[in-house]
Amino acid sequence: MLIPFFQALRNAKVPVSVREFLTLLEALQANVVGPESDACSMDDFYFLARTCLVKDERHFDKFDQAFGLYFKGIEHVGEILKEIPADWLKQTFEKLLTPEEKARIEAMGWDELMETLKKRLEEQKERHAGGSKWIGTGGTSPFGHGGYNPAGIRIGGASRNRSAVKVWEKRAYRDYDDSQELGTRNIKMALRKLRKFARQGAHEELALDDTIRATAANAGWLDIRMQPERHNTVKVLLLMDVGGTMDDHIQRVEELFSAAKTEFKHLEFYYFHNCVYDYMWKNNHRRYAEKFPTWDIIRKYNKDYKLIFVGDATMSPYEILQPGGSVEYNNEEAGAVWLQRLLQAFPKHIWINPEPQGVWQYRQSIDIIQQIVGHGKMVPLTLQGLETGMKTLL
Repeated sequence: MLIPFFQALRNAKVPVSVREFLTLLEALQANVVGPESDACSMDDFYFLARTCLVKDERHFDKFDQAFGLYFKGIEHVGEILKEIPADWLKQTFEKLLTPEEKARIEAMGWDELMETLKKRLEEQKERHAGGSKWIGTGGTSPFGHGGYNPAGIRIGGASRNRSAVKVWEKRAYRDYDDSQELGTRNIKMALRKLRKFARQGAHEELALDDTIRATAANAGWLDIRMQPERHNTVKVLLLMDVGGTMDDHIQRVEELFSAAKTEFKHLEFYYFHNCVYDYMWKNNHRRYAEKFPTWDIIRKYNKDYKLIFVGDATMSPYEILQPGGSVEYNNEEAGAVWLQRLLQAFPKHIWINPEPQGVWQYRQSIDIIQQIVGHGKMVPLTLQGLETGMKTLL
């Protein structure tokens, strides 16, 4: 049973070796999990297998997909100690509203929304589903998840309408895979327009023209001349939006990320969600433990770095303009303030937007970001857009 699972992981491009597979078998033989150990679930086997087989967090997502596909329908390894009630595992209400009903639901203002949530938390004493007032699932209340409201606060659950102005849950994102194979070389060719070469380092390369001139001047006796190799001296600071609506653009952003790591020797990257605030991170699995203050990033890199934002700029306007507007925490300063600080620190900058350019005019947040970064400095993630962006940076 496990040999085909091992092959499934290899087919999913998870770099698992035979030695790691044997480690998993040894753990099973030692009854770390299994029928002879304490009752365990498929989750126990999942964590054991991931620990033994995956050595780099970048491959967690590929492992999850292969694991889920191979073990689909197999719910137990052994006896499960405690079952969770089914009504708590699924939404009990999938309420479909008519266009007229949706039109009657008006979004609350920011202050009213936060004050109303505070009162609901004080008054509500039990779980609630449906309805238009309490914090629950499947209703039209602006609090909870799974229902419909044009601008509310999603508390847990999965995103459906993507209209929440704040999200109360611990959200997990995954790193963009910099080993992604490009489907086309066009992105790399467009990025090459930004390259600027200079000869740096030790004399390691034959200087053919100088050797010919020196040999001729030396009456024909060979006089070899060397010169430093040519290196791309362009420095790039890449800030990438991750999670939420950016999940729709993962493949294209991974292609861009792969191309950038190939083309630019001096590349630094960080992640943010929706808008930049007072900190960023480099690893999505450790983003709560390893935070990099935005002030430190501004001070660390010189003005000769080219600043490239990658994001769909699709969010609530509160997230850009309002202190405390972040969907994840109460930021003390508005996102627009931090954006302006970054733009002042790095005069050469662009914003690459993977959203089709035809929809930009219908997104209020995109218009706000365009005004902040400057006219003509937001470009689409297309061949022509990248070429325009590289010319802007130069």
